[in-house]
Amino acid sequence: MDSGSNRQQVIQFVFIMAAILLLGRAFYLQVINGEFNNKNKATGAVARFPIYPARGLIYDRKGKLMVVNNPMYDLMLTVDALKDSMNVDRFCSLVGMTKEEYNEALNKDFRSGRFSRSVPFVFKSKISAEAFARFQEVLPEFPGFEVVLRNAREYPAPVAAHLLGYIREVNKNEVDTQSDIYTPGDYIGASGLERTYENELRGKKGIAYVLRDKLGRYAGSYRDGKDDIPVTPGQDLKTTVDIELQQYAEYLLSNKRAGLVAIEPKTGEILAMVTTPNYDPNQLTITNNARGDVYAALAKNPNNPLFNRAVMAQYPPGSIHKTILSLIGQQIGVWDENRGVPCGGAFVAPGVRLGCHHHAYCGDLRSGIQHSCNAYFVTLFRTIVDRYGYKHPNRGLDTLNYYLDKFGYGRKLGIDYPGEQAGGFPTSDFFNRWYARDGQWKSIWIRSLGIGQGEMLCTNVQLANLAAIIANHGYFYTPHFIKAFGDSITTTRSAFHLKHEVGVDKKYFLPVVDGMERVTIAGTARRAFIPDIPICGKTGTAENSSGEDHSIFFCFAPKDNPKIAIAVYAENAGFGGQVAAPVASLMIEKYLKGEIRSPARKEMEKMVLKKDYIIREVALATRKTRRP
Repeated sequence: MDSGSNRQQVIQFVFIMAAILLLGRAFYLQVINGEFNNKNKATGAVARFPIYPARGLIYDRKGKLMVVNNPMYDLMLTVDALKDSMNVDRFCSLVGMTKEEYNEALNKDFRSGRFSRSVPFVFKSKISAEAFARFQEVLPEFPGFEVVLRNAREYPAPVAAHLLGYIREVNKNEVDTQSDIYTPGDYIGASGLERTYENELRGKKGIAYVLRDKLGRYAGSYRDGKDDIPVTPGQDLKTTVDIELQQYAEYLLSNKRAGLVAIEPKTGEILAMVTTPNYDPNQLTITNNARGDVYAALAKNPNNPLFNRAVMAQYPPGSIHKTILSLIGQQIGVWDENRGVPCGGAFVAPGVRLGCHHHAYCGDLRSGIQHSCNAYFVTLFRTIVDRYGYKHPNRGLDTLNYYLDKFGYGRKLGIDYPGEQAGGFPTSDFFNRWYARDGQWKSIWIRSLGIGQGEMLCTNVQLANLAAIIANHGYFYTPHFIKAFGDSITTTRSAFHLKHEVGVDKKYFLPVVDGMERVTIAGTARRAFIPDIPICGKTGTAENSSGEDHSIFFCFAPKDNPKIAIAVYAENAGFGGQVAAPVASLMIEKYLKGEIRSPARKEMEKMVLKKDYIIREVALATRKTRRP
């Protein structure tokens, strides 16, 4: 028997057992229990009434509320209690619905098993407290209708829409496959942290057994509530996010198509995750009647604000990759930190010329990183790949890729967030197939990998993690958003406490870190320099055949005992030091000092804000973040 048949049998068995339990409970309540038999003389039946839990709140790392619950109401209907003499027009007028909407809500497929005439179901949902106040006093005029308190989400600060996510009504498949948890009309985390931690945030519904009179009206609690099942509120979630830093990052990246991830290196805690353009999360709350129109406008927007560029976009890492090659080359013993390489404005080989903006001799690894010299790093890359001889580049590339995997290239890091992509890097098998007609391929043919181009792709969270690895001199913790649930001090999730070593000795990080500091002092990212905060960074410029190049920068600070590691990727923003580096530098100052202080730095902030890379061919349903 195949697995599908087995699964179907299991599902049927579960449904049968659930039916038996329900029938047994009903038999106990209505037949065996004498107290009910006595009361039933004056009443109609015992009804099973759901009590919905409050969804867990979401806090930032400092205890500031990021997501709160806004009370709303669902209007429930028990069809068997509905009276034919009811004044439907008056009801519709009070509740705020048309006659057509009333009939549509009433017309359920009671044969499907999803609805019952004797069990309350959601007739009208998402009723605001203000709307409920208008008809609550006259509700007893309409037997069969009752109101249940629910909670909608609300966002005190209109930021972090992608990070937090949103909730929606469950669909048929979710009800069918998780009928022990969800019923039609329930809400579920649809994206972001709301989705990742749905099980903890949603809580557990309670059950109240109530007596109904012969007209279906409420006649009191059954057995004084002794048989009720208490509701379990959802757990509050304390995140690693700094909401002020998050808001400032969104402010800086307004009018740009960009992604940013900031991590605390020593713990892997994500301080901020930004993708722009974005939107006000309050626009997609379940109480917003225009929610569908808003979502449709966002989906049609050519800037793709629904796409999370921080974890889903996959780009060439560009010259950032040169720092990782430096570490691997030293570790496997093919490169010395004091080795120099001449550069006359290009890497030159027979029939090959790869341009470089640097036009001077790079005397050592530090200066190679400082000036991001292409000649230096193509030479380094070829030395790694040709380690076993120029006739065996596949073996050298396999060695390189072994270390790239340990650094987190080409695989999902396992962050607690949906939609993370893996990126990728080419293998020797890939090139064996690609160059099958040419026979043996050579390192010179794949030279673009030496400067982070070609068939290599990374996500923004991977780049931020690389910065954290260098800041830690050789290890990382899986980036994550969960700090604790409820009153706990820290998360018990072992995956986020596991230390990942990359297999490179600490001594080899020293020249790389020195070179990265030179980048901000007298190299390609001088705009990132802060006099009293030593920043170690590396610019990147990813070539883009369809338009302006992409601006990339990753860094950490301070140099000693780093507190923050950042990666910024701004699409079509040009050279890495033009936009990405200033944004990261301002973020560091904001995080470590709490404000941007000097007039010169404030001018740089203004310069960043003026940069605009948004496509404006149609009216956009996006927003510009207010200054925090």
